Amino acid sequence: SKLLKPFVFRKYLDFGAFASMRDLKIQIQRDVNSKGMQDNIKLGRGGIREIEFIAQVFQLIRGGQDASLQIKPTLKVLALLKTKGLLPEKTVNELTEAYAFLRNLEHRLMYVDDAQTQELPKSDEAKARIAKAMNCKDWAAFLTQLNAYRSQVQYHFDETFSDANAGADQLETEKSIWNGALAEQESVLALQQLGFTDAHETLHRINTLHQSSRYLQLPELSRQRFDALMPHVLSLAATAPNPEATLTRMMDLLESVCRRASYLALLAEHPQAMHLLVKLCSSSPWLTSYLTQHPILLDELLDTRTLYAAPDFAAMRAELLVRLTESEGDIERQMDVMRHFKHAYVFRFAAQDINGELALETLSDYLSALAELILNVSLEIIWPNVKGKHLAKPKFAVIGYGKLGGKELGYASDLDVIFLYDDNAEVASEVYARFAQRINNWFNSLTSAGLLYETDLQLRPDGNSGLLVSSVAAFREYQLNKAWMWEHQAITRARFVAGDVSIGEAFEKIRIEVMVQVRDLDKLKLDVQTMREKMRATLHITA
Repeated sequence: SKLLKPFVFRKYLDFGAFASMRDLKIQIQRDVNSKGMQDNIKLGRGGIREIEFIAQVFQLIRGGQDASLQIKPTLKVLALLKTKGLLPEKTVNELTEAYAFLRNLEHRLMYVDDAQTQELPKSDEAKARIAKAMNCKDWAAFLTQLNAYRSQVQYHFDETFSDANAGADQLETEKSIWNGALAEQESVLALQQLGFTDAHETLHRINTLHQSSRYLQLPELSRQRFDALMPHVLSLAATAPNPEATLTRMMDLLESVCRRASYLALLAEHPQAMHLLVKLCSSSPWLTSYLTQHPILLDELLDTRTLYAAPDFAAMRAELLVRLTESEGDIERQMDVMRHFKHAYVFRFAAQDINGELALETLSDYLSALAELILNVSLEIIWPNVKGKHLAKPKFAVIGYGKLGGKELGYASDLDVIFLYDDNAEVASEVYARFAQRINNWFNSLTSAGLLYETDLQLRPDGNSGLLVSSVAAFREYQLNKAWMWEHQAITRARFVAGDVSIGEAFEKIRIEVMVQVRDLDKLKLDVQTMREKMRATLHITA
């Protein structure tokens, strides 16, 4: 089972499963038709197998990322798909009811013939027994009920596995441009008619992509998917306010992710996701770059309900802890889980921002709250693995400075933090230094999922030459007797963001004590002015 699991549940989202299972079902249906098995309630249309395929396709696509989907009972999988918003509640309810009916019928068919069968009976006597066993007054009433369930199942199966490109005999002009079927002048004219103002340069970029080594070296199936997508990209980009820029960003993105066939399959299977992707890329070069770095986020385009939903940070925390628990014992996997979580929510906030739904202050609040959530959960996950720990819960806190302290984080902001502890144990300084180092590595390590956050610890006492973590008492002593004026300026925006609340309260008292000190105003003005001039000189700015 352990050997097979990585091959069944892929590490990355596998949207190629749609096409594979669609083809498998077609083969089964051909076999059913050739053998006259249309009355088979398991293999025929609207039968048990179609319900199982619906459940299994989501397991195959997402099971590698979401271990909770690696379960076997079909009804439990359907319930999970409803909970996770992957299938509508009405769909799951109808499939569940149909599955129970069909399974009960299957058992009764076996009782009647005392054999392994899923075929409806032929004799009148057997039909009457089945109708009675299924609580129907006669065979006709039974068939009416059975056909209603099978029709529902068939409808939901077709909705799930419908081929987005089947019968699409449109976009002929765009196909001809991409495939090079038109002469150069004809292609230029066609691009102009579509809406591209710099048609010559646009055609040059299209031809460059078509002849690129990355495209030419794609496996045949991936190249077919790429070829199917590009006419849609051309058509949608042409309608954007900035068609040339939009097309360039989309081509760069697709060229970057095309080696991962699943991402091409995702866009091919979900046209609405492609529409939204073009809109986002048209609106933001930064977001295009973010998607290029983290293409797994394309999955977020599938459900606009979650994409544009206001964040529930308590629910988000619970969600993250569940995912981390599923990967318990695998630190590298946990680091990736946390990075995927952070990237997904940053992407959601960016999509809402582009959609005009977030004021700048609200966006900064969301990004700051996300960082605080991740810091708090990180402390909980890392502490149990710290060598030599002497307490079940650390007497340790993270203080946010700068943009984190002021709740002004942007998309690419780093985290200005310091670490404090309040523990008189002999081993405390050594253990908490080890803890702080683990936290720093956890955030700054570059894994296959990217970076979590860059942390900046320069604002700790004595800066880069100081200890990584300070006791509360040592921090107070430093701030009152040794700190520079700019350090007192920095503390005005600082606040407790994670860890032991009592240490946060102690820090706040120190902060206020520092801020209300009696000062020489002339010296204060001079110190601030001197620091400002140093900053300008560093940035090569003249007054």
